[in-house]
Amino acid sequence: MMAKRILVPLDGSESAEVAAALAADLARNSGGGVRLLQVYPVPEHRVSSTGRVVAYADQEMERLNAEGRDYLESVEAQLAPVSTETVVRFGKPEQEILVEAEAFDADMIVVTAARRGWLDRLTGGSGQRPHEQSDADQKTQAGPSREGGRTGGR
Repeated sequence: MMAKRILVPLDGSESAEVAAALAADLARNSGGGVRLLQVYPVPEHRVSSTGRVVAYADQEMERLNAEGRDYLESVEAQLAPVSTETVVRFGKPEQEILVEAEAFDADMIVVTAARRGWLDRLTGGSGQRPHEQSDADQKTQAGPSREGGRTGGR
């Protein structure tokens, strides 16, 4: 199956922009298009330290929308001549990506994942070398013992 409609959520990271370029290559080869998506949290009123409203939520939403469009258009320019659209949404990214995928009738969603180094993979993300882990960490990793469900194995 060739992906003709590819959705690419962007978060401003270099890896997301690389993913957008890869999606553009896929779209170019299949004669399809790419929709770039930027999702922001729903803004709230901005208040000064004295409690005075500096910007209302709708003003903040307009500002973020313009900021997002500027960013998406800069990425879009790098993907030419592939047919590209841009969309800015507000809400929880995981929900808004799925809503946009359905609205766009996407064949594919291209996302990036956080890169984990060998130490994170080895330690489960604690960042500690195995010999630096506390007794509590080692007991938790050891799991329940055969003695009444206690951890630690002693």
